Amino acid sequence: MVRTGLHILLESRLNSLSGRRVGIVSHAAAVTPDLTGIVDAMLSRGVQVTALFGPEHGFWGAGADGAAVGNTVDPATRLPVYSLYGDTREPDAPMLENVDVLVVDFQDVGVRFYTYLSTLFYVIRAAGKQQLPVLVLDRPNPIAGRRIEGPFIEPGYTSFVGIVEKLPVRHGMTMGELALYFNSEYSLGAQVTVVQMEGWKRSMWFDQCGLPWVSPSPAMPTLATATVYPGTCFFEGTNLSEGRGTALPFEVIGAPWIDGRALAERMNRLELPGVRFRPVTFAPSASKHAGQTCSGVQVHVLDREAFQPVISGLRLMAGCRALAPDQFAFLEHSWEGRPCHMDLLAGSQHPREHLARDKAVEELPPMWQPAAMRQPAAMWQPAEEQFAALRTPYLLYE
Repeated sequence: MVRTGLHILLESRLNSLSGRRVGIVSHAAAVTPDLTGIVDAMLSRGVQVTALFGPEHGFWGAGADGAAVGNTVDPATRLPVYSLYGDTREPDAPMLENVDVLVVDFQDVGVRFYTYLSTLFYVIRAAGKQQLPVLVLDRPNPIAGRRIEGPFIEPGYTSFVGIVEKLPVRHGMTMGELALYFNSEYSLGAQVTVVQMEGWKRSMWFDQCGLPWVSPSPAMPTLATATVYPGTCFFEGTNLSEGRGTALPFEVIGAPWIDGRALAERMNRLELPGVRFRPVTFAPSASKHAGQTCSGVQVHVLDREAFQPVISGLRLMAGCRALAPDQFAFLEHSWEGRPCHMDLLAGSQHPREHLARDKAVEELPPMWQPAAMRQPAAMWQPAEEQFAALRTPYLLYE
């Protein structure tokens, strides 16, 4: 079994917190192997916890996607719980007044637009300003740590779903490694220490770690969800349902005006590596098209090592638009007040504009080169190669 940073801390590193007031930046998925939450585990060991800080969805993971979360008090411990997904996204001086060290423990999913890494960035930046040490308890990247996929973010398109420009959609790093990368490459000035895992290798997926899966957010119920998420999350920027309000978020894509059988046939003719598409009918209980019968496809990953979620997601979007060009639309306003949420997810306006002109995905030019590259597998190779070299000094595992 892989032993997480929290496991190692509780077993042999608690002396590093002795006599210090501890602020915990975490969520409900930060558990020990026996499913004890981080707060209870640390309090039972005598750690002086003085404040809790929660990311998107709140400290207990109950908040809806994009919904602001307010400050509160933990009813079990009476500790203050500060929201980092409300009016404030970076801890300020009053929040940190009774804190000597920040302990960060997030179960991430390995994708740029999953916002816990943005919270990590802001916490480290705040710690640098306040001269507070940061202890990051590392956890597995659930979709493994070898593959890098997708482009960087173009200037002007950074946001809370894309916090820094030089980060591809699928980065292949752990939160501990990202903490070191952010702190150094973006000069955040914090004292960052990572409590490394034991037993994790970059080739390992979460179901090979021997650890219990606890949903890190309401719409991330399984590892299968995380596997397709780097590509199907793009549908958040469209008027199609990405499966929120169903038992298969991000695995089913559709709308009342989509012909699911035709879409599945169209997608399967492409013979994309490692994936098949099955026609489905579903009725979301919430979010887009709530209460309406939708037709679409379920994304079935048959070979996760061969599967390319980012390019597959864009191809699926192109297929949906081709079948229903009059109904398909990109959402004009995002929760960040930008022109289009798709642009923030992609890190550029080019994919949206390209698909809106009904051009083939193969003709999409790389965001950093004017010339089109015809091979989809090589489409983002320049950024992937650049990031592979950029991240190397910060990798902690073989």
